[in-house]
Amino acid sequence: AAEVVEFRVPTGSDQTLLVWGLEPEPGLEHSLFSAFSKFGPLYSARVHRNAAVAGPGYYAVIKFYSAGDASRAQRACNGQRLFQKSPLKVCVCTKQKGFQRQVLALNSNKCQELANHYLGFNGWSSRIITLQNVSGFDGENEEQGETLQKRSVKYLCAVEVTLPNHGVRTRGVALGEADVENSDDPLEFVTTSRRVQKLAVGKALSSAFQKILLIVLENGKVAVEYNSTQGEVTDSLTEEELKGLVQV
Repeated sequence: AAEVVEFRVPTGSDQTLLVWGLEPEPGLEHSLFSAFSKFGPLYSARVHRNAAVAGPGYYAVIKFYSAGDASRAQRACNGQRLFQKSPLKVCVCTKQKGFQRQVLALNSNKCQELANHYLGFNGWSSRIITLQNVSGFDGENEEQGETLQKRSVKYLCAVEVTLPNHGVRTRGVALGEADVENSDDPLEFVTTSRRVQKLAVGKALSSAFQKILLIVLENGKVAVEYNSTQGEVTDSLTEEELKGLVQV
C-alpha cells in the first residue's frame, strides 16, 4: 500500500486526530506537537477550551499530512499519559463539515519542511528564475485619480524547484502586491518593496511545489510523481520565454 502526500493544507478527516482529556499546562500546544510529530510531520496542533457542557479542561485538533501517520499516532497514544498525569483519549476524526474541503496551497515554509522530511535537505533545491517589478504596468490608479494617495508595489516572480534524484523539475509563477501607505516616505517604499518581493518568491515556490506528488510506500521509501493536472505552460517555457512573459 502507498499513500499520496500533497503539498496542500490537509483537509481529510482521516488526517485529523481529536485529543481530549487535556490538563491545562503552560506550553500545551508545544507538548502536543513534540509528542505527535514523532509519528510524522504535522501541519498543525491547536488547543481549544472545552465547551461549557463538557466541563473544564481542553481538547486539541491535530492535523497530519499523512493519514497513515495519523492512524499510527492514534493507536500508539490513545489511553497514554504522554506528558500529563491522566491518560488522554485520542481518536481519528470521523466527520468534518463539507465547507472545509476547499483545496488550499501550503505556504512556502511548510512546503520546505515537508520536502525536507520526505526528500531530505539535499533532495531538492530551488532557484529564482526572475523577480521583476511590475508596479507600473496596469495604470488603473491614474484612471481613478488615486495616483497621489496610494502607490501599489507589485512583483512577479518565477521559481524553479528541482528534485535531482527523481528527475523532476517544476516551476511556479506568482504575483506579490501591497499598497504603500505613505508614498512620501522613501524608507516605507523600500520596506514595502522588500516585503512584496519576499511574498512573491514564497507564493511562486509554493506554486511550484503544488505540482509535486509524494508517494510514500509502506517501507518508508518515497517516490515522486509530477502532477500534470497542475502542470501549466510555465514548465515547458524556456527561461528567456519566462522572462519575456513577465515583461509583457
